[in-house]
Amino acid sequence: MLRIRGSIGDWPVDLTLEMDDADWARLGAQLQVEKPAVSAPTAKPLNQDDALWQIARDLLRKAGQLSGPDLLDQLEGLTGSAAVGKRLLVRLRHCADVKVESGGDTPLYRWLL
Repeated sequence: MLRIRGSIGDWPVDLTLEMDDADWARLGAQLQVEKPAVSAPTAKPLNQDDALWQIARDLLRKAGQLSGPDLLDQLEGLTGSAAVGKRLLVRLRHCADVKVESGGDTPLYRWLL
């Protein structure tokens, strides 16, 4: 016997399924999954976010330091998107290799290594 309780939206659900051994065996046979052969680990390919993140880090590392607006302009130019550029800028702000200093009216992003 299998009992399912919960709700669907505002409707309460209390369902009891009676299954004999043959039913359980058929269900178990349907759930059998063949395990893939284990192979040597391969290098994980970079997805687009990882590639853009690496480009953003390299950009600041090569420059040494950039003002927030200049860095954002360059990131937007590289990605073609203001939203992606801002997301990378925030990610750089929280990166251990980057120090953000107050540079008057604008923050100054400085590469530490």
